Amino acid sequence: MWKRFGYVESEPLLGPASALPFAPITLQARDRSVQVSALIDSGATLNVLPYDVGLQLGAAWEAQVAPIRLGGNLAESEARGLILSGQIEGFAPVRLAFAWSRSNSIPVILGQTNFFLEFDVRFCRSQMFFEVAPRSSIGG
Repeated sequence: MWKRFGYVESEPLLGPASALPFAPITLQARDRSVQVSALIDSGATLNVLPYDVGLQLGAAWEAQVAPIRLGGNLAESEARGLILSGQIEGFAPVRLAFAWSRSNSIPVILGQTNFFLEFDVRFCRSQMFFEVAPRSSIGG
């Protein structure tokens, strides 16, 4: 079962040229949850979580001991590993591994490790939509 989402314009002055694939996802850690709009980024190696979202989920920076090296625009930002549950409405929750960044200047990013291992994604940029489905249990 595929769930369809529209692209979201990030800069009103640029209109459709600024549209990006954002999807609503509920992230949970223990007894806390938060719904966020996450950028589905096939070019991102890792899932990335902004600092304030981790705090909202009750994570303690000092308790996360696995350092993560980020690249690109976040190469200078310190990050630590954090495992959360993530759920897109209509689908079962999955475990998602995040690089929890010390930065708040980024959105939640869902990348190759491990969002794209848990979900199949079809991009139809020219038609301004994308679709997400849980990974196929038969043949990949």
